[in-house]
Amino acid sequence: MTRRSALITAILAGLAATTGIAAPPTKTIASLDLSKPFATRSPWRLTARQGPPVSDTPSGETEDGAIAFCISKDGGRICQPPLDRLLLAPGDDAKDDFFQPHYLATPSLVHPTDNTPLLRIEVNSLHAGNGDYRHAMALLSYDRARDTFVPAYRYFVGRNNNQEIRYVAAGALRGAVISAEPTQNAPFGYWITVSRLAGSAYRQVLRYRSGTRYGDNNSLAVIDAEMPDIQQRLGLWRPGQPLPLPAKGCAKPHLVKSVLWCA
Repeated sequence: MTRRSALITAILAGLAATTGIAAPPTKTIASLDLSKPFATRSPWRLTARQGPPVSDTPSGETEDGAIAFCISKDGGRICQPPLDRLLLAPGDDAKDDFFQPHYLATPSLVHPTDNTPLLRIEVNSLHAGNGDYRHAMALLSYDRARDTFVPAYRYFVGRNNNQEIRYVAAGALRGAVISAEPTQNAPFGYWITVSRLAGSAYRQVLRYRSGTRYGDNNSLAVIDAEMPDIQQRLGLWRPGQPLPLPAKGCAKPHLVKSVLWCA
């Protein structure tokens, strides 16, 4: 939501409180019972509500409304943990046109281990004039001793330069989160970061500059192209073993130095 839209919304909300004029309508776009999959002590539920479409946007197009999240055990009176900073860097309070979620993937449960469920939330911001946007992933775990949900992982990237955040659901890296972000100087490639669950939070276990180069015409996603190198650096693969195959789109890849290419 832009500053102008936020101001209009605040004015309308104030009018609603003082004059009885109805505030802009919102709709529930996600509601997930968390008590059963996490065997919680209290009736926890995730709810996501979306405001009306907005037209005063950086892209110049009408886009979906802003989304507000609430994880609550008392019907929404208290929401915890707060989820209003998914698209802001830690410690960043600069609320620009892209800090609010406007697009939501269906919230889901993931299992980094057989006995450890996590709640996954993925959101996108408004679009910029060049089509770029922020994409964030958050993973939350349940703290039984405190009867509350806590952030285990949170990160965001852009999208115009092949950035990605990927949760690995199966295989040697099951439960890991891998991100790929462009470097800022030559040779232009990507920073590959791997985080793994340690206790109740994710910890970085690997970060390196990719062998993949920006604009190299490799049809594979950056993370797929780097998978042999990722796994070799973590001691999970070595040359001579079958190549780690992308999930789809390339049945017969081959290595060029340390980078996987599609044949």
